[in-house]
Parts: sequence; C-alpha cells; structure tokens
Amino acid sequence: MKGFSNKFEDFPDYIIKITKEIWEDRGVGTLNHYYSEDIPVRSPMGIQRGNQAVIASTMATINEFPDRQLFGEDVIWSGNEDDGFLSSHRLLTTATHTRDGQFGPATGKHWRARVIADCAAKDDTIYDEWLIRDYGGIVRQMGIDPRSFAAELIAREGGAQNATLPFVPANDVDGGYHGTGNDNEWGARYAATLTRIMDKDFNHIFEAYDRAVIGEYAGAQTAISHAQVLEFWVGLRSSFPEAEFRIHHQIGMDGGMMSPRAAIRWSLDGKHTGWGSYGEPTGADVHVMGMCHAEYGPFGPRGSGTGLRREFALYDEIAIWKQILMQSGGA
Repeated sequence: MKGFSNKFEDFPDYIIKITKEIWEDRGVGTLNHYYSEDIPVRSPMGIQRGNQAVIASTMATINEFPDRQLFGEDVIWSGNEDDGFLSSHRLLTTATHTRDGQFGPATGKHWRARVIADCAAKDDTIYDEWLIRDYGGIVRQMGIDPRSFAAELIAREGGAQNATLPFVPANDVDGGYHGTGNDNEWGARYAATLTRIMDKDFNHIFEAYDRAVIGEYAGAQTAISHAQVLEFWVGLRSSFPEAEFRIHHQIGMDGGMMSPRAAIRWSLDGKHTGWGSYGEPTGADVHVMGMCHAEYGPFGPRGSGTGLRREFALYDEIAIWKQILMQSGGA
C-alpha cells in the first residue's frame, strides 16, 4: 500500500496489527505515529481531540483492566491508497475489572463486550475516527444498571448543570474524512433494511432475516431468531418514535473467504416521547449514535434465497441515559 509500512500485507492487516500493537503489546507510544496530532475521536460519550488525549485514555483503560484483550472479528472497508481508506473494525473485547477507575472501585468482575471503530487512514496514519464501545454491556456484567451508572456519572461530574454533555451533532468537528462508503449491493441491501425498520416496517425482519439469525446487540445481548431481533429494534425505536433516522456511512463487501457483509454508521435524533427500552417518556432531546455490521448467507426466511444471518448493532446505553437524565432531572 502506498504510504504505509511494508510490514502490512493490506489495509485490514494494518488495522488488526496496529490495534494489537497499541493495546495488547502495550505500544501506547506508537499512537504518536499511528494517530494524527489533532485527530478527533467521536464516541457517544463525547469527542476526544488529539493523539495525546487518546494516549491518556488508553493508559487509563489499561490500568483499570490490565488483562484486556481485543479480538478482531472483522474489518469491513472502503477506499483506495490514493484517496485513503475507511475501516469499520469490529472487535470482541474481554477484561477483568481489577483496579479502580472510571467504572468505580474494582469489582473483580470479568466481562466481554463488542466495539466497532470506523477509522479513516492515509499514509500510515489514522486521522479521523468514530467509535462505539458497548458500555451498557460492560456495566451490566459488573452488576450495575446502565441508568444507575449514568446517574452516578452525572453526580460525580457535579450534577446536570456541570456534567459533560454526550456527543451531539452540534458539537461535531471536521476531521477531514468526507466519504460516504461505497455502492456495493450488500451495503445498499442492509441500508434498505435498516431504513425500513426505522420506518416502523418491523414485518420486514421476517422477510429479510434468516430464521436462524443471531443478533449481537447493545447491552451485551444475544438475540436468536426473528422474535428476539424484533424485540431489540422495537425497544429502541419505540422510545424515540418520531426521531429522524439518518445513514452517514455505508460499506458493502463480498469475497475474501467471508460471507457477503455490510457496515452502516447511522443516527437517530429526536425526543424521548415513547415507552420503550428507556422507560417513561421524558421529552428529552436525544442523539443516538449507532453502528451495525451484517452478514448474509444462502438461507432466506422461508428456507431459500438470501437472508441476513448475523447482525451486530451497537449504541451506547449510558450516553442515552445520560442525555435523558441531564434534561429530566431524574436520578
């Protein structure tokens, strides 16, 4: 690849290897090279700006979870070596909470959760990033309710008037990546599915998903077959029934010894006006930052054709609860 070290075979190899080098091999200092000096890293909880902020937060996480491992499940990517690349990297992470830190006093609890990171890279350097960690799944496995954790976080930060606002579009910055992915048919297919679901056409799940579909969802939930997939998506959408759904980035891929697959980055913007996964409606303005991966297979919902057989959908429950509680005065 032009501009990248010849120790990397291709772009997915670059993403997987530098992730291991930074986190598991403890090469935190390599972030001075692999991340640009002024990179914005957006997560549902806010924006970090610059590689020094990323270095600091990486060290804090390693300290709190010293045995943390990051297993790269897939890299779905688009772009080229002249214009740069965008990777949507899905990881399964494991760790034990053995030291005090941002999650409070050490609990000794072991957890596993997924992460999806969209990274724009050129000339051996990542310069723009969108990241979702399943914080709700992590705190649940440490015996903490996500709503309660969000309330405690607000209190630690000095109350609703002083607490750090989660990421919202109005606070976004231009990191330099302006691509929207590619026009591969699998990305288009999955984008159409998510759009129909967000348009409340939930029957589409029975039409498009394999009957044996497995969903890996926010909150470290595993869903099996149509009914449980439906429950997940209805729970989110019914909390924000009038929120605007937007797709920001869309990639489709096939070949390479993998199932046809897709990566979508999306958002919901609107008010908390419905009963759903977030309890009694409060009228709070909420931004939901979401990322999904999907894999397709040969079995359709009625035993033939092409069906969506694995789905990975992440958003941050803590960031959503924090927005609701900061505006509603809940505790």
